Amino acid sequence: MNKLSSYSIRDIHKAYRDKSLNPCGIIDQCLDRAKKTKKLNAFITLTPQVAQEQSLRCQKRLQSRNKLNLLEGISVCLKDNFCTKDIRTTCASNMLKNFIPTYNATIYSKLMMAGACLIGKTNLDEFAMGSGTVDSIYGPTRNPWCYNDNWRIPGGSSGGSAVAVSSGSCVVAIGSDTGGSTRNPAALCGIVGLKPTYGLVSRYGLIPLVNSLDVPGVLAKNVDDAAITLNCIAGPDDLDSTTIKSAFKPVSIKDDFDLCNLNIGIPKEYHCKDMSIEVIECWQYVTDLLEKLCKISCVSLPHTSVSIAVYSILNQCEVASNMSRYDGLQYGLRTKTNYSTEELYATTRSQGFNNVVRSRIFAGNYFLLRQNYEKYFLKAQKLRRLISDDFKNVFNGDNKVDLLLTPTTLSEAPLYNDFTAKNNRDQCALQDYCTQPANMAGIPAISIPVKLSKNKMPLSLQLMGPALSEDLLLNVAKKIETLVNFPVLDFNQIINKH
Repeated sequence: MNKLSSYSIRDIHKAYRDKSLNPCGIIDQCLDRAKKTKKLNAFITLTPQVAQEQSLRCQKRLQSRNKLNLLEGISVCLKDNFCTKDIRTTCASNMLKNFIPTYNATIYSKLMMAGACLIGKTNLDEFAMGSGTVDSIYGPTRNPWCYNDNWRIPGGSSGGSAVAVSSGSCVVAIGSDTGGSTRNPAALCGIVGLKPTYGLVSRYGLIPLVNSLDVPGVLAKNVDDAAITLNCIAGPDDLDSTTIKSAFKPVSIKDDFDLCNLNIGIPKEYHCKDMSIEVIECWQYVTDLLEKLCKISCVSLPHTSVSIAVYSILNQCEVASNMSRYDGLQYGLRTKTNYSTEELYATTRSQGFNNVVRSRIFAGNYFLLRQNYEKYFLKAQKLRRLISDDFKNVFNGDNKVDLLLTPTTLSEAPLYNDFTAKNNRDQCALQDYCTQPANMAGIPAISIPVKLSKNKMPLSLQLMGPALSEDLLLNVAKKIETLVNFPVLDFNQIINKH
């Protein structure tokens, strides 16, 4: 049973071919694991009937043919802001508490076509606005690496997906990444988190937070599984006009990948004052390992210090626009107010949204006022272009590098009480410092677990590359993964702590 936490997609497919395992058995084990780790609060909705029906179809396909689909019989989870036909999709909010979509997100359709089996929909910060998975109407999610009375957060906003993978309730999970919401929880839960190039994966059916920054992301136990999943979900989509129109070339992970001709950059601005000593030592440890295999260069991304402020302004402006659709008239919560249309709007949004969502709507509308538009929104857009140009310069300039290596988070997973003592804005400013610049530039990034802290919590690093460099990014990440040999979370450790 404990092997479930370490099984990769290739391991499971090998067991299917050997007939030592079958899809129905694996899916039943995953559902059982999800129930046994219920106190971690990773799931909003479990879908046992859907998973068992899908696994039965997989089993029949396996009996009739030898060739396996990319994710045949593999358990997956979806963050609960991806639409799933006839399955509740809540965004962890009162506003959509009883919302049942009539269509599937493209990413879910592709997973089903590849033979994946849906275990459930995972917890998140309300409408994905947060970095701890603590602001959900269903309660906070807990980090499986430290489950006791003084517990730690899993990161966010895709914390439920990260915990589901880390605890072995599924093999792969899908999250959304607006400013680091896939990489951040992956880092704090000791798994791999991939944010693809903007437009490489369809956003159709992903309930939007910030349209110009949102990217569906992959959470997996290892780099190979992340690559296989990316190959399944990437590619153009007629239902999403922002997807890249050229055909996707599948990523190929090579066992003998040679780093000798690579130049990996270390951006000096990411060495910031709030970064813990252990994270700095972890960063230096991997830098030293790579220095034996490739060239390491110090580079500068001069607008890093303003990136979090620019991200915050643009985030709130787009949130104000996106949240305007929730008016109590078309779908979602509708209060019983009938005094006036304006009163209906006000009471619906007041009862439907939490304080974090409402505060971002207020701030966004303030920044978009006619007298503030140039001062805040336009200036932020100009700075975003400069931030993007910083990355173009280091990847294409005279002293260009192939990839960048940085920490993913500034520390190990914070204690829940310490984290919630700060307001949402301060939480995100700390947790997203290293991750949100990649979203601002639309480039791919991946978080890889490296070692455990003195508190036995995961410490992770991030690789970033130029647009559409997923093949290089994942191959180098695989090399780092092999070098550091990060431990797998022991399932018995979670159960005993319960």
